[in-house]
Amino acid sequence: MLTIGGRPLPVVGRARMYVCGITPYDTTHLGHARTFVWADVAGRVLRHAGVPVEVCRNVTDVDDVLTSAARRAGSPYDSFAAVQQFYFDRDMAALRVHPVTYEPRAHTYVPQVVALARALLDLGHAYERDGAVYFRGAGVRERAGLGPEEAARLLAEFGETDPRRDDPADVAVWRPSAKGEPGWPSEWGSGRPGWHAECAAMALTTFGPALDLHAGGADLRFPHHAYEAAMAEAVTGVRPFARAWLHVGVVRVDGAKMAKSAGNLVFTADLLRHHPVGAVRLLLLGHPWAADWDYRPGDLEKAEARLERLHRAASRTAAGRPAASAAGERAAVRALLDDLDVATALEIAEEEGGQAARTVIAVLALG
Repeated sequence: MLTIGGRPLPVVGRARMYVCGITPYDTTHLGHARTFVWADVAGRVLRHAGVPVEVCRNVTDVDDVLTSAARRAGSPYDSFAAVQQFYFDRDMAALRVHPVTYEPRAHTYVPQVVALARALLDLGHAYERDGAVYFRGAGVRERAGLGPEEAARLLAEFGETDPRRDDPADVAVWRPSAKGEPGWPSEWGSGRPGWHAECAAMALTTFGPALDLHAGGADLRFPHHAYEAAMAEAVTGVRPFARAWLHVGVVRVDGAKMAKSAGNLVFTADLLRHHPVGAVRLLLLGHPWAADWDYRPGDLEKAEARLERLHRAASRTAAGRPAASAAGERAAVRALLDDLDVATALEIAEEEGGQAARTVIAVLALG
């Protein structure tokens, strides 16, 4: 049985995994890639344990940041997003990320967001004002374990500053669109979805009222994931929305989070042109999934050397010690099932060699 964050995750039937995807306005960098490779490993470990896995990874192609980037490029937002999504899908394939079962794009789920907004209004969890619908967010920050100042800072960082709200903790489910902005008809006038509502609507539509595992970057824990879950739980009455969360730590450069605004991006495609795919995956898996990590170019050479050692270990035979070989393989798999402990599994693979190493290489898609 897989455990995530110390929480056992027994599965009866299929495992339903929702992976918070990209806003397609730029090329995939290591921060993106780390999240999606770790989510991929979680799915691969479950499949190796005999659990069918369905993965939904959304594309947030309705977003003000995307709209601004498309405008600067002189392109319609939807065409711009489609091109960027093509590059993203190409990078995921190059990284050996298992194809997802569902890849909903936010612009095709606007009717579901409208239905979510109407349901929240009917249940008293939202209110309408000047063509916008706001979710009542009182209590969300407390559930996320944040103080009022930190919550206010993060909400402002992600653009939740609308002065028309009743409470600074409230967030938009539906927003009116000005001329030149993407807009769709609704009973409140032409508008567009709020970010958190998009993911809630896509996840609910795909998997129903609950998920087994929700993956995404740790920097999205609040407000995005907290409000997504709160909206879903408010409209369905089912708690928890996600039985377990895989919040993958951020990638930093010289102590600063890798981000376009910081100008410190390292693009996945650039690394793959000069290094084996297995080495890049090892680089991204080289620290526990929840830990933040500082990227250093020299780490790639270390990952290449380790990949070579793993392949040499896999080529060793276990003549005369089949029982020990089987025990080594079981120990490596147990490590992967124990909170995705890749570090221990790799150590066992190198030491035991043979089938243990071959299994770890296969499950982690390093071959």
